[in-house]
Amino acid sequence: MDLRHISFRLLEVFMSVVKTGSISESARRLHLTQPTVSLQIKRLQEAVGEPLVLMQQQKLHVTDAGFALFKTCQQVFGHFEDYQDFLTELNGGSRGRCKIAMVNTAQYILPKLLGPYSNLHPHVELPLEIGNRAEVLDRFERGEDDIYVFSHPPSLEHAQAARFLHNPLEFIVPLSHPLAHVKAVKLAELMQYRFLLRENGSATRMLFESELQSRGLVLNDSVQMASNEAIRVAVASGMGIAVLSRHVLAKDDTSFKILNVTDTHLASHWYFVMRTDRHISHAARNFLKFAQQHVEQYLDTQWVRNELHKLNLK
Repeated sequence: MDLRHISFRLLEVFMSVVKTGSISESARRLHLTQPTVSLQIKRLQEAVGEPLVLMQQQKLHVTDAGFALFKTCQQVFGHFEDYQDFLTELNGGSRGRCKIAMVNTAQYILPKLLGPYSNLHPHVELPLEIGNRAEVLDRFERGEDDIYVFSHPPSLEHAQAARFLHNPLEFIVPLSHPLAHVKAVKLAELMQYRFLLRENGSATRMLFESELQSRGLVLNDSVQMASNEAIRVAVASGMGIAVLSRHVLAKDDTSFKILNVTDTHLASHWYFVMRTDRHISHAARNFLKFAQQHVEQYLDTQWVRNELHKLNLK
């Protein structure tokens, strides 16, 4: 059998002839002439090297080789029908992969959207990368993912960003701290105490240090720690005070006290970010459409700032 001379069109014509049992009826259904259908069958038989159909007493008969080829064609075309269904779901975002890279603090937020989306679209893979701001920026520069989550998006020409959640920062102290029961304090009053800080380049740390610089304030003592969770536990254990995102702090956590710093209101926003010079998967676009429609349903409406309509998701 010479596969180089077998085309899907030849197989399609052959399947029609077997199904209808008639050259003329196949020609009518396929909008071809009878001589064209006969020629196609002849070419296919030559490529196979065996007779596939025979005319006996003006009636078409399928040979054993022809019947075996017909069953093979059914399997092949069936797989292609399955593939077409897959493409339809892929283009609709119900299949495929949505690669997301997020900074550490976003892991307290994004699963609240990813869980419902994953339940609705179980055939979509959702590989997640979590890292500090520098690590996620590196991934963004290399274009390794479909979607990035930042509280301070990169200001690049090929970045498209839209905010979806307000991100207020809170000052927290141990329950045993001298300020734990003070009703109101000023930022300058905190400078004498040890602060527990995230790594250099952290968006929270950048925002806090920018505020200190604008006020001419300098920390007396600080310790750098690798994660929000480590800082929260260290504060609860009396090691120092800290500035953390409100979304990191569980509402029922009574192991620390949130200070009322009356002259400072630090906050940022969470953004979904895409690169405009990279292909974004259909599944990723579908997830962003889902987030646009349901962010108020799954995130705390007090903090939602839904501007996802600004993203080009066509």
